[in-house]
Amino acid sequence: MLRAFSTAATGMSAQQMMVDVTANNLANINTTGFKRSQIDFQDLLYIKMREAGTEVSSGMKAPSGLEIGSGVRAASTVKVFTNGELVNTGKSLDIAIAGDGFLQVTMPDGTTKYTRDGALQKGPDGQLVTTMGYPISPAITIPTDAIGVSVAPDGGVNVTTTSGTTTVGTIQLAKFPNPAGLSSEGDNLLAETEASGTATVGTAGADGLGTIQSGFLEKSNVQMVTELVNLITAQRAYEVNSRTIKAGDEMLRNAIQIAGM
Repeated sequence: MLRAFSTAATGMSAQQMMVDVTANNLANINTTGFKRSQIDFQDLLYIKMREAGTEVSSGMKAPSGLEIGSGVRAASTVKVFTNGELVNTGKSLDIAIAGDGFLQVTMPDGTTKYTRDGALQKGPDGQLVTTMGYPISPAITIPTDAIGVSVAPDGGVNVTTTSGTTTVGTIQLAKFPNPAGLSSEGDNLLAETEASGTATVGTAGADGLGTIQSGFLEKSNVQMVTELVNLITAQRAYEVNSRTIKAGDEMLRNAIQIAGM
């Protein structure tokens, strides 16, 4: 009977983690470029009371075994990189990636992080930066006399001045063999890991990379209905597991009372 207690406890812990992941998805439903997380579970070790194929009598073998599971555990959280809806903002420095790829961001320590958040702005020196002030890579600077800026689908940044239109740089995109292996760093940033593989940098619209849509931002790919269903499912599963513990407690109490007679 005590085995049921520990098994149900693992179920309650797993569903609590499911609620935590769902809560984070819902909290970021309006975060630009956010990708929802999906939690995967695995069953735990089984107590094998009888192996399948065990001889039960002379010349006869059991067609199935007798196994009792030990519960469940959270195996991993995986980011789902489906594209979010593109929203027209009308701002020339807002860009969205239609397809695969990530913007490259240079951190203060010189390392490179990656993001799908294309809400770019001009820094104090005219350099293109993220909303947190991190410059994109390769660095692109907008001249102080610019009267208009546009970004082409291939990432070319075109600046219009009184003397004409020139290209001051190209926004390059990066892709990974396994984007689900990227590490979430906060501030809408992702970091390369051994699981993600090494980044391949290229021009937007070439080699499987998406194109850049100027004047748009990519919304979160969180679907509220899906997350609410997950939340209700996790809540019900948590309640059922808690009832398992209560039922086991009552059965154990009855057994003790009968033994004491």
